[in-house]
Amino acid sequence: MKNLLIILLLFFTYSVSAQISFNTGSVQLDSDLNIINADANLNFGAFKTNLSVSYNVSEKKIGYMRGTLGMKAGEIYLALEICKLSRKPVDDVIVIYKTHKNKGWGYIAKQAGIKPGSAAFHQLKNNANSKKNKSKGKGQSNGKGKGKKK
Repeated sequence: MKNLLIILLLFFTYSVSAQISFNTGSVQLDSDLNIINADANLNFGAFKTNLSVSYNVSEKKIGYMRGTLGMKAGEIYLALEICKLSRKPVDDVIVIYKTHKNKGWGYIAKQAGIKPGSAAFHQLKNNANSKKNKSKGKGQSNGKGKGKKK
């Protein structure tokens, strides 16, 4: 029993520390971003390629965001979503991020023109939810594929 409690305590400590506080102002968006982040870390190369194609940004820029700026995968996704919804170039959002990252992503989005409660903010939340659901269980078969019928 004592060993089980220790294992549970260690698991709880690890799972809490693995969560990132994105500070978007939405608990659900923060949760979705943590799932996106965890899934992306399983195969960052594929994630980077997907973002490059989806947002028309170079893989080199994404590498810069991760390596030089130290952004997590979920933050990179969020920055590119903010660019798309605010119609601002990625370099503008990066400048806002570098200047205000300690204030959280809700503040960064607001500085980019996405106000809390606005249609753009709701779209940001919906897009993250969709992205999270698309990446869930990737590579796993549920037996319902479109393979050949026998």
